[in-house]
Amino acid sequence: MTSAAGPGADGDRRNVSDAAGVVVLGACAAWSLISAAVHDGRPEGVLLAILAVAAGYAAGRISGALLPVAAPCAGALAGVSLTLTVPHLSPGPQIVTPLGHAGATAAVLTLSAGAACCAAWAASAPALRLCLRVLAAGIALTAAALGSTVGFVTCTAVVLCSLAAGHIRRRGLVIAGLALTATSVTGLIWAVAGNAVPGGLTAWLEDRLTRHRLQLWHDALHLAREDLALGMGPGRFGELSTTSAGTLLSDGKPHSAPLQQAAEQGVVGVLLLAAAFCWMLFALWRTARPTPVALTAGAALTAVAAIAAVGNALSFTMVSVGAGLLAGLATARPIAGESSGREIGVRARGDRLTP
Repeated sequence: MTSAAGPGADGDRRNVSDAAGVVVLGACAAWSLISAAVHDGRPEGVLLAILAVAAGYAAGRISGALLPVAAPCAGALAGVSLTLTVPHLSPGPQIVTPLGHAGATAAVLTLSAGAACCAAWAASAPALRLCLRVLAAGIALTAAALGSTVGFVTCTAVVLCSLAAGHIRRRGLVIAGLALTATSVTGLIWAVAGNAVPGGLTAWLEDRLTRHRLQLWHDALHLAREDLALGMGPGRFGELSTTSAGTLLSDGKPHSAPLQQAAEQGVVGVLLLAAAFCWMLFALWRTARPTPVALTAGAALTAVAAIAAVGNALSFTMVSVGAGLLAGLATARPIAGESSGREIGVRARGDRLTP
């Protein structure tokens, strides 16, 4: 699908979003090294997550350009297969839910549902499009069968948002709404950590997320306040948090990506995490792909951001790879479509030159 501005304008837009991504991911890596150097931290986990996002994004751009329907479909099936065959998506203490691996499962299934919906919008045959939407609905039911209530809710939300995206022509306002949604969830978590919400809401969250997790959030905010600029250093939350240190089986995480960034890398780390998410939304806004594809991917990535705000989903490499992969698939320009656009342009110039 060639934009009205032409292939040249589409290339300029991709160059801008790609350059923004390089700058943001490079800044994230550099800041983690700076913070680690000052406080003797361990930046390996952060660097691995950044590398996973970059690798997933590159793989998505390449495979999406070559196979715009088959690639996201394969990604969706791979995500479901991984969830079913690998109960625990990373090594380490197998902590019981809701502090354990439920967030990673919900995130992978949400990304899989988003990929299936993107494949449906990229398909031209009505029968194939219907089958892919049935696959997306089946992924939501798989989440329910696995006992992942959060995964079922987020997968269902992505499917519904994808269907609604077919009636939207201007994506900018929706992209802004997705950014506002992620910001609101982060603000709520921050308020809970700072005891700035009504007691009834805190009690409700304790029933669903456990008191232990809320105590981890309090510790993360307390550590962040000790050094707002640099934080305590990447990978040091587990040894500095009294709640984490007093737990028999602990993964050393506060189970909230924004609060972990604040505790370990300070305010700058939080801003860089937000910048990475905004870069993905910016790339989806600038992409020449159809609006339903861009908004479907945006909805899935926003759902994952919300899951990561209340859990440790981003601590799992497969979630980082999947997020980058989906963003790359949704911003890839199919080679067949680009070739058709160039052929149309050549014909148009030839018609103008014909006497």
